[in-house]
Amino acid sequence: MIISVLQENLAKSLSIVSKAVESNPQLPVLANVLLETEDSRLKLSATNLELSITCWIGAKIEQPGSVTLPAKTFSELINNLSNERVDLRLDTTTHTMHIKCGVQNSNVRGIDADEFPPINHNEKADLYVEGKTLREMITQTAFAAAKEQNRPILTGVYVQLDEGIMTMAAADGYRLAVRTAELAENFSDSQDMVIPAKTMSEVARVIEDDQEVGISLPTQRDSVTFFMPNVLISSQLLEGRFPDFASIIPRSYVTSTVMYTADLLRVCQRAEIFARDNANSANLHVKPAQNPGEPAEVVIVGKSAERGDSEGMLDASAEGEPLNISFNIKYLIEVLRVVKEERVVFQSNGAENPGVLRPENREDFIHVIMPMSR
Repeated sequence: MIISVLQENLAKSLSIVSKAVESNPQLPVLANVLLETEDSRLKLSATNLELSITCWIGAKIEQPGSVTLPAKTFSELINNLSNERVDLRLDTTTHTMHIKCGVQNSNVRGIDADEFPPINHNEKADLYVEGKTLREMITQTAFAAAKEQNRPILTGVYVQLDEGIMTMAAADGYRLAVRTAELAENFSDSQDMVIPAKTMSEVARVIEDDQEVGISLPTQRDSVTFFMPNVLISSQLLEGRFPDFASIIPRSYVTSTVMYTADLLRVCQRAEIFARDNANSANLHVKPAQNPGEPAEVVIVGKSAERGDSEGMLDASAEGEPLNISFNIKYLIEVLRVVKEERVVFQSNGAENPGVLRPENREDFIHVIMPMSR
């Protein structure tokens, strides 16, 4: 195997595929990335047997071949080379890759490519989604998925396709994020699946705005593949039934408040500094205006018995009853960071009921947060 590639392209592709490499895999070869020549390209692949990523980059190939190299070592080395041509020459007897870039020479020992498990991506896409839309949907839901494995189904993002509408939802038992979008093509078959949130986050990381992303739906193999230019990401689906999230979304409210997103985020970030000592619990007070034309008051309070407190006030418009409710302030911060609109609407049915946050004048994104006891 003798090939030449650009350092920039190789570093980028390694950053993509390395996300499928676990730090302590069951098999030593799974800590490696597979390099294979294919036509006039270099193909890089990695897998943890649940998530698989393949990436192609252009290459000058003098002699074809394949090998697996330790992902962490190889990535760190390539990232620290100068931005110029990288020459790779494989010693097939020792599975050692000689790497030359400018005056820098290195050798990385690998494992025979035959020991790498086969990666089976689905062959073709069943539907296509605008890249910008898909990335936004993932960004606005995947963060709400559970991080712990207590309920494995909640570590995924629920995806439903029904009559040309795609719905994504994620929940961890304390919050729920739901995002919908109309597909450009009318996918008539109804389908639902739960994809690991890690997979979805990696897809969002690779997507570029002007791309269309192909999606192959699960068949016998119970897996899904995302098709992007020169990148394939495949994942096993999570087993189990996702909770009926529609039933927990409130349908009526006694308090409705409109606030500027950036102002609310800054006040929440200041309150979070002190709320950390109180299980991230912070209070949100809403006081509707007493007279027509006057602004309402919103106050966010974070307290620490040892370090002090922060009390931030916002001008807002509010209707209904006064409200004093406690939330995990980190949850509010995380959802506000993925809202692009200038203003958000917060609605509640009282201090003991879930609060609902959504961008103003949009019905396709909703975030539900359970209150905390005070």
